[in-house]
Amino acid sequence: MNEQKYAVAVEGLCKTFETVVAVDRVSFSIPAGSTVALLGGNGAGKTTTISMLLGLITPSAGRIEILGQDMSVNAPAIRAKMNFESPYVDLPRRLSVRQNLEIYAQLYGVADRAGAIEKLSHSLALEELLDRGYGTLSAGQKTRASLAKALINSPEILLLDEPTASLDPDSADWVRTMLEDYQKENRASILLASHNMPEVERLADHVIMLRGGRVEDEGTPGALIEKYGRNSLEEVFLDVARGSGWDKTTADQANTN
Repeated sequence: MNEQKYAVAVEGLCKTFETVVAVDRVSFSIPAGSTVALLGGNGAGKTTTISMLLGLITPSAGRIEILGQDMSVNAPAIRAKMNFESPYVDLPRRLSVRQNLEIYAQLYGVADRAGAIEKLSHSLALEELLDRGYGTLSAGQKTRASLAKALINSPEILLLDEPTASLDPDSADWVRTMLEDYQKENRASILLASHNMPEVERLADHVIMLRGGRVEDEGTPGALIEKYGRNSLEEVFLDVARGSGWDKTTADQANTN
């Protein structure tokens, strides 16, 4: 496992699409073995930032260091130690779950592909789904299959984009518990983009609030709630997304009510 102090270190990251600045001088770090949440409204720059971390989009400026290596220089080696999951990104629908996992295991260079698939199918309750077409699965079943794909290479860094979207509360809680267990067992580092604030409060050690492509604020969930004088991270999110900002007088008044 990675022994670096920071699993991910981002400095001055920028991305411009023609005249649109999607990410504007963003800097943050993810300590090894921790979960950092990347929050913001639609268009805040979350997906673009994740895409640059994955090497899918080339930054216009800035530096990304992952597991102690420069992403612009060592992308192939870095990608082998990362993975990604989002319910908005389907696996090939005509292939079975097993076929999908076999292909991704091969792409990631997993030595014991059959063993890895067997282990994941057991831990994610996929045994009865392995030979079903991915496109025939329910939303919850697809999420479990996608998580198996995301864990097939035992990644040190896991990037998650709305991992429990569209799931019922029981399924969502199951996924969160599984992610917590995986992180503890593997000391993995997680970057989580989510609009589910209770989920973020449960999983995240640190929160980065984006607005207009920039870092608007950051801190632990509890520290942000206290700073803004709110009762929940969702209320803080609304303040930041709407540009309400932080006012000490207002926060003090809220805390005394």
